[in-house]
Amino acid sequence: MNDGMNAVFSFARLGALLTKEFIQMRRDRITFAMMLGVPLIQLVLFGYAINNDPKSLPAALVATSSDPYTRAMVSALQTTGYYRFDHVAQSAEEAEFLMARGDVSFVVTIPADFARRVERGDNPQILIEADATDPAVASGAISTLSTVASQALLRAQGTQETAKEAARGQLDVVVHRRYNPEGISQYNIVPGLLGVILQMTMVMMTSIALTRETERGTMENLLAMPSSPLEIMLGKVLPYLVVGAVQVVVVLAAAKLLFAIPFMGSLSLLLSTVLVFVLSLVLLGYTISTIARTQMQALQLTFFFFLPSIMLSGFMFPYRGMPGWAQTFGEIFPLTHFLRITRAVMLKGAELPAVATEVGWLVVFVALFAGVALVRFRRTLD
Repeated sequence: MNDGMNAVFSFARLGALLTKEFIQMRRDRITFAMMLGVPLIQLVLFGYAINNDPKSLPAALVATSSDPYTRAMVSALQTTGYYRFDHVAQSAEEAEFLMARGDVSFVVTIPADFARRVERGDNPQILIEADATDPAVASGAISTLSTVASQALLRAQGTQETAKEAARGQLDVVVHRRYNPEGISQYNIVPGLLGVILQMTMVMMTSIALTRETERGTMENLLAMPSSPLEIMLGKVLPYLVVGAVQVVVVLAAAKLLFAIPFMGSLSLLLSTVLVFVLSLVLLGYTISTIARTQMQALQLTFFFFLPSIMLSGFMFPYRGMPGWAQTFGEIFPLTHFLRITRAVMLKGAELPAVATEVGWLVVFVALFAGVALVRFRRTLD
C-alpha cells in the first residue's frame, strides 16, 4: 500500500524538486530582482510620487510697479499654495519665451495703472495666462483665482465696503488658457503617446535582437565575421530606425486625422528630435541585450525601465505634482525630455532655442548609451 502511495506521490521527490527550483531561481538573479523590485517601485511611485493636484507651480510676474495692491495680489496668489513666483519677466515677450520653454506654468500680468484704477473703483484687471497643455495642472490653480484675488484686494484697501461698492470696484481676473483653451485632454495625451509607443517598441525589439542570437547559437557565426563591435552594433540598430520612422508617420497621421491635434511648430524640428530620441532608445535596447542572457530577461529589464519611465516622465501624471526627488529621478529618462519637446513643438509652436536644452539631453543619452553598449559588447567578446 505504501509502495503504491510512493509511486503516486513522494514528499522526498517533491522536496528535491522544490530545492532545485529555488536554486534555479537564485541563479536567475534578474528574474528574482524583478519579483522584488517591480512591486517596490509601484508602491513607492503610487504612494509618494503621484499627485493629481500639483502645488507650488512656477509662475512669472510681469509688473511695472510695486505698489501695495500689486504686492497684495502676488502674496495672495502665493498663499493659495498653487503659485511660486520664481521668475520676474521684464516684458511680455520674455514671459512668452519662459512659458514656451516650459520654465513656468503661469504668467501673471499686472498693468501699470492697476493701483490707480483700484483707488478710483474703475474695475481693475489682472491677466493670468496658464499653460493648459496639461489641463489637470492648470485646473486647480485657476479655480481659486477670483475669490482669493478679490478678497486680497479688499484687505489691501483696508475698508469694509458695502456690497454695492464692492461690486462697483470688483476685481476682474482675466484668465487665458494658452495652447489648449478648451482643456481637451487628447491634446496632452496624443503627443505624449508618440514617445511612449516609440519607447515601448524600440527598446523591446532591440533588446531582444542580440539575446536572440545568443539563444539560437548564431552568436558564434556573428563573432566569426570580420566585423568590429561598432559595425555589429550599427547593423543591429539601423534597421530599427526604419521601423521607428514608420511608427512616427502612423502616430502623427492618426493625431491629425483622428484626434485633430493642432500642429503649431516646425515639422523638421520635430522629426530631427524624433531621430535623436529613437537612436537613444535603440542604443538603450542594445545595452540591455548585452546584459540579458535570454529573451525573457531582456523583456523583464525592458519592463523594469519602462514602468518608472512612463510614471515619472509626465505622461500619466502631472510632472510638477511630484515631489522634488521624483522630479530629479524623472530627469534620467529620455522620455521625460522628449515629451517636453513634442508638446512644446506641436502645441506651443516652440522653436529650437526654446527646446535646445531638452534636445541636448537627448544627445547626451545617445552618447552615454552608445559608450556603455560598446563597452559591454567588448566584454561579451572576451
